[in-house]
Order: sequence, then C-alpha cells, then structure tokens
Amino acid sequence: MIWMLLAAQVSDPVAAAVAAMTPEQKAAQLQSSAPADPQASLPAYDWWNEGLHGLARDGIATVFPQAIGMAATWDTDLVHRIGDVVATEARAKFNARPVAADRRIYQGLTIWSPNINIFRDPRWGRGQETYGEDPYLTGRLGVSFITGLQGPHPAHPKVIATPKHFAVHSGPEAGRDGFDVDPSPYDLEGTYLPAFRMAVTEGKARSLMCAYNAIHGVPACASGALMNDRLRRDWGFTGFTVSDCDAVSNIQLFHHYRLDTAGAAAAAIRGGTDLNCGTAFAALPQAMAKGLVSQAEVAAALTRALTARRDLGIAFGGAGPWRGIRPDQVDTPTHRALALEAARKAIVLLQNRNDRLPLGAGTRIAVIGADADDLGVLQGNYHGTAAAPVTPLDGIRARFGTSNVRYAQGSVLADGAPVVVPETALRWNGDPGLQAEYLSPAGQAVATRRERRVDSDHNRAAPVAGLGEQWRVRWTGELVPPGPGSYRLFVDVPACWKYCKNHDAVRMWLDGSPVAAGEVAKGRVEVRFDSDGRAVPIRLELDHVSDDEGIRLLWMPPAEPLLKQAVEAANASDAIVAVVGLSPDLEGEALQVSVPGFVGGDRTDIALPLAQQRLLAALKATGKPMVIVLTSGSAVAIDPAGADAILAAWYPGEAGGTAIADTLAGVSNPSGRLPVTFYRQTEDLPAFVDYGMKERTYRYFTGKPLWPFGHGLSFTRFAYAVRRTRVEVAAGSSVTVEATVSNTGDRSGEEVAQAYLVPPTGSGGGLTTPVLQRQLVGFRRVPLRQGARSTVRFTLDPRELSTVARDGTRSVVPGAYRLFIGGGQPDDAPGVWIDLTINGAAMELPK
Repeated sequence: MIWMLLAAQVSDPVAAAVAAMTPEQKAAQLQSSAPADPQASLPAYDWWNEGLHGLARDGIATVFPQAIGMAATWDTDLVHRIGDVVATEARAKFNARPVAADRRIYQGLTIWSPNINIFRDPRWGRGQETYGEDPYLTGRLGVSFITGLQGPHPAHPKVIATPKHFAVHSGPEAGRDGFDVDPSPYDLEGTYLPAFRMAVTEGKARSLMCAYNAIHGVPACASGALMNDRLRRDWGFTGFTVSDCDAVSNIQLFHHYRLDTAGAAAAAIRGGTDLNCGTAFAALPQAMAKGLVSQAEVAAALTRALTARRDLGIAFGGAGPWRGIRPDQVDTPTHRALALEAARKAIVLLQNRNDRLPLGAGTRIAVIGADADDLGVLQGNYHGTAAAPVTPLDGIRARFGTSNVRYAQGSVLADGAPVVVPETALRWNGDPGLQAEYLSPAGQAVATRRERRVDSDHNRAAPVAGLGEQWRVRWTGELVPPGPGSYRLFVDVPACWKYCKNHDAVRMWLDGSPVAAGEVAKGRVEVRFDSDGRAVPIRLELDHVSDDEGIRLLWMPPAEPLLKQAVEAANASDAIVAVVGLSPDLEGEALQVSVPGFVGGDRTDIALPLAQQRLLAALKATGKPMVIVLTSGSAVAIDPAGADAILAAWYPGEAGGTAIADTLAGVSNPSGRLPVTFYRQTEDLPAFVDYGMKERTYRYFTGKPLWPFGHGLSFTRFAYAVRRTRVEVAAGSSVTVEATVSNTGDRSGEEVAQAYLVPPTGSGGGLTTPVLQRQLVGFRRVPLRQGARSTVRFTLDPRELSTVARDGTRSVVPGAYRLFIGGGQPDDAPGVWIDLTINGAAMELPK
C-alpha cells in the first residue's frame, strides 16, 4: 500500500508537490499572489486575471461591448467566438515570456469571468457586467462564453473560466462585504442558481468564484451547503473554487462569523473555498495547528488548484498544446472585425417613429451629448486598452462626412458629476484640441501630435510607439470656455491600487499661473476658476512613473453656455443625434460617487439624470428631428415622446462609434434585443435591498414597462407561421416545436426568434411566492434576405418545461400550457401561439 502511494506521487507531480510542502508553503500557494516554489517546480503566479468582454488591465487588447451589450446580441455563437478571442489574447501575452517567468496580476491564464449573476434591479451598478435579468438567457450565454474561453480540449484548457459570484449577489454595492441575503427556496432555485448550474453541468467551467454576501446567515465562501453540497455533490463540479477578493477576510471582519483570521480561513476551506483572493489564507498554518481545519482538507484544496496549473501547462515543466499562439495574435484585424460585429448586433432599436431611421446620405447632423466623445463610455469597466477606439462622434464623422457634422457637449451627465473637457473647449493653432508632446524620462522628444481631448487609457500600454514603461507628456494650447461663469477643472488619474508603491505626478498651468503640482495620490486634482469667457493658455504635464492607468482632463462648467452651444448646433443642422445616458463614472463597482441619482456606484433613480433631461427638452424645442442614442450599462427610463427614434447602444466597445454610425446610416440593420426590462419609473420597483423576485423582471412584473425584455425593432419586418398549433408531451420527455419566420420587409435583416412558455392559469404563486407570468425557454438568431423564410426549431427538455414549487423543488407538472414563438414577448412582437399539453404524472427533477 505504501509502495502504491509513493508510485502515484511519482507519476503525479501535483500529488508529489502537495505531499512535500510544509503548511506555510501550502498556504502561500493558495493565495492569489502565489510565490515561486522551486522545490515544487512552481514559478511565481498570480491567479487574478480578468476577461469580462476582452482581456483586461494588461495593455492593448480587443475591447468588445460590455457584457450587457454582448447579452443584447442574443447570439450564442458570437459570444463563444468572443470568449475564444479573449483566451487567444491571454495565451498570446502569456507566451511572450518563458513558461517559468514570474507573473504579475492580470498576466495569468485563470480568467475571473463571466459574471452570471442575475441583473434583478436596474439600480445595481455592476449589472453592466452581467447577461441580464433572465436565468435561461444568462445560462445559455454563460455556457457559450465559458466554452469559448476554455477551448475544445477538456484536459488542456486554453484558459480557465471562472463564473461568478456564487450566489445571490446582485447589489447593492454599499454593505456588500457583509450583507446577508434571505432568498426563498423558490427564488433560489427558480432565479439565482440555474445559470450557475448550466455553467457547471453544460459549460464544464473549471473554476468558480464565491460571493461576498452571506446566505441565510452563512457567508457564501464558507457555505458548505452551497459550495460542497450543491456545487460538488449535486452538480458534479470537480474544479477549484476561489473567493471574491478579500471575501475570506470579510468572514471575520464584516460578517463576524468567526473571531479571527485563522477561524475565517478554516471556515472558508471547510466550506468549500479552495483559493483565497487576498492574504487571509496566510493564517492557515495557525488554523491547522489549532485543529480548526485538517491537513487533508488543505491538501485537497491545493490539489485542485495545482491540477489547474498543471492542465494549463504552466507548472511542473509542462507546456500543453497552446504554446504556438504567438504574441502577434493580439488585436488582429479578425479580432477587430469581431468587435465591430458584436457592437452592431448589440444595438437595440427601441423605437423608430415614421421610419425616421436610417438617415440619408448628406444629412447635416448635430451630434450632442457628453457621451458622444468619451473613451470610458466605449470601454465600460473591467476592460483592456483599445488600440484604435472609435467614439460615436468619430464614427458619425467618418460615415456622414466631417463637414456635415456639428458637435456640442450640451450638458454634463448628472448635476455635480464632471465630464471630459470636449474638443470645443480646447484649441491649438486654431484647431480643436491640444498639442501633445511625448518625451522620454530624460526629456528627449519621442512624438508630437494634436489630440482632440485629454482622455487617455494607458494601462500597461504606451500611448505612442517608442515609449518605455516610464515617460512624460506635455499638453499645451488654449482653454476656450463656452461663456462666462464659475468653472471646476479636474485632472483625473485612475490610480493603480494593487502592489502600487507610488503614483504619477502632474503639473498644470492656467493663464500662465501654476495651479497644480505633485503626485496624484488620491486619483484626482481639482482647480476652480472664474472665467469672463475669453480663451486662456493651458499647459498640463504628466510624469508616468507608476502603474497608474490613464489621465483625463475633466470639468464642471456652468450649464447655460453648454446648452446654448447645443441649441445653436441643432438649429444649424437637419437632424439631431443626442448621445445621452450614463457612464462608468456613475455606475460601476464600489465607486466613490455621490450625486443626485447615484451613490457608491449604484443608482437611486432609474430616470435619465435631470441635466440631460433639460438638454433633451431644449433640443426638442428646436423642432428638428431627433434620434437618441442611449449609452449605458443598465436600463434608463427615458420619455419615448422625446425623440423620433431611440437606440440602446450600451457600452459598445472599441468599435462602438462605427457600429452606431453604420446603424444610423442603414448600413447595418439593428437586430439587438433587450436583455433587461426598461421600467417607467423607480417607483415601479420593490426595495433595492429586497432580493425577493416579486414584481421583478419580465417573469414577475405585473405593470406596463417602457420596453419589455426581448424587445427590439428592425428596419425590415418579420412574420411568423406555424403548422401545428397543438402539441402533447409526456412528463419527463422532450418536445420539439417549430415555426416559419419570413422577412416581409424591403431589406435584409436578422430576427431573434424567442420562445416563451406560459404556465397554466393560477399555477404557482402565493402570499410570499411571486406568480410566474412567462419564461423564456428558447431563442434563435435568424438571418433573412428580403422575401426569404426559414424554419426555426426549439427542442424543450424536461428542465425547460419544469416549474418550481414554493419549497424549491423543481418538477414537470402536467397541465395545459401555452407556448409563444415570436420576435419578442406576447403583445410586443409578431408571433404565433401553440397549445402545449403535458400529460402523465408529475416528475421531480434533480437539483
């Protein structure tokens, strides 16, 4: 027996390494920043990398639409291909250095994506990272992204995907480190767990991240019922788990579930968490010495983690089949084309009165809005650095001609929130913008060019060729205020926060006087000044000496001069394109923002902020035709009467401006569909802190939304027909239904056929259980030329035909159901009904 054990350890380097390690060595390898361990043939490795919608935070990478925009494509094949590109670019960067090289944060092959939490409430700032509000859509897209990331070889993943945050984690951001969620068994099974189950059982995700919150009083990362019983026993998960960052420390510090760090670390290991993003597992040797956790339990966690590194080919001298991916396979023309395809397919045409769109060639357009020319609005959060980003203003100028486009910022996004100083307020030698001179640290000139605004993302990416990791830049020119009044300028430097020892320094002169100098330790420098409306010299210098991620020149100008510029531009044009909405400065993860409508990254009001409402009212008063392009990561309540046409473009990625312009011109026919409900007002929503699903999402909301989940128009028209209007199936069996989709309009387009199952009248629900209105059970993208038709088939398995009881049990229940197949939900889009009868005895399904 001893001989067999020794032989197994020799043949398995993971077992041998684990057996030889001391408790301190084991603990070190189970933290996100794992040191080199030469004895075990382990180079240093940082487990933390991000790839939500493109490889993130490690220099140039292809930036796709934010996840909510990817969801709006309703295109599983597209999302799979995006996942494959993320994996390719991660491998390309990894392969640029020897396998044994030490890796910093964001340089590994363990990708902490996708976020498959349910976007249950539009006020959640991180909802932009998800695939929307529906468990089925989220699950299907999650499986596609996971399989795209991990690749076709189960034993040798291209990268490892990490769906997150398990489970029931959907805001609020405030208090997220220690809040307790008390979901009903019905909501847990019916809403919060299905996408994770699909990610594990169908997507075969090799990793999974547990959430900050507690469930029924037990921190998720210490919940054996969740992480051991449901995940490993019921779903057969065999990969490794990782905590959300510092969630293990939170077990002690915020949940007060254990007395000290050793207790928290032991609770996490015993609760099913293998790897600690953070440093709390440094206390594991102490926990083992106290008997709080066994050597065997820690060894099991380490075995799962090191098995992942072995299978990736990045430990124990391995290589694997992916070493041939070259460093030049980042940001390729093919990848850029895919980003454009995704941005086009993500655009949702919400309304188009009197066929206002597309706009004709030669149309003189007033492009208005702070979101029209802002890099951050393209990239969203958790993003890489786009090599050639195209803002909406850039795209519209390229498509319609610069001479046909006037631009005005018009307003800030929200009262009290600064925005990027626009090109109209900067001037160099008579042209918009400033002169930028890039220098070596010694002051040697490397490049000089005009830049329309100071809005740079240089996270591990030099802004011009020839610069090293450290460099200097000097912007000079004139600040041209739109009118007299009090102004506030901000130099914003997104600060690195992990492993940072110092920060970049800035210097600024205004009208010849120094107004700022020194290290930007807190990320932002503010300068106030009063203007009489005349242009004044401005000079801004940056010493890039750290891992700080960019620089922006922001402002908060008086409202009236901006509004006047916008009205003047509108009056001189044939049509208005108002690019309005939100930005990652207002909605996102744990933001330091508190202005009307927003707090801490979440929203307190789902309406378009008042500053932009005032802008749209002034533009509408001009009488010019108006198109609204809504850029946001969430649903925004906007008055449909305020515009002739409305597009939802989300945070559209590096090619967003091109995609928007192509859609405005009719070069691209919009085909996106809403992955979330657009409610009319905040008062339609339950309390944000209430995780019950009653009156949430299209499945349980009984009111009338602005635009429902699944909604989206086209420049053409589609019709549906069905041969069989009645179908029967035995409980526990699958059933296939089909319908014919025809393009009856005058141009080619893509339809998204959707199937919704409506349960028998009066089924389910109760005093505390919401009544299910309908549920998505299938969808297909269908490209159709003018006059063409196609048959779509949906095979519904027992789980898709099932319902959930109040106690959380899932069963196929006999009865008379109805199935709608159409271009959206019933009463919103053309479609057909099928009567579906389930016969036999009720059949309970496994968890």
